[in-house]
Amino acid sequence: MNSIQNPADQLGMLLAQIADLTKQADAIKDRMKDVATSGGPTVFEGTFFKASLIESNRNTVDHKALYAELGVTPKLLEEFTKVTAVFSIKTTSR
Repeated sequence: MNSIQNPADQLGMLLAQIADLTKQADAIKDRMKDVATSGGPTVFEGTFFKASLIESNRNTVDHKALYAELGVTPKLLEEFTKVTAVFSIKTTSR
């Protein structure tokens, strides 16, 4: 079997390409954010696409601190914890 036809190799090659493309896209996004947050435009018009900087706030809850404040014990937490099987495939280079 040709190694490129092997599903593990196909997956690995695709994931490597995605990682490279993601790195390129993130660098472009960072440059756009730098321009927009230093007083430049927040909308970037291209021939085929338009990109807009959108600012939002993200709220997170410190669950451990909240549980401690409310006196939630590990045993009580376990009683309300749902366990679900999750399957994934880990791909590494050789």
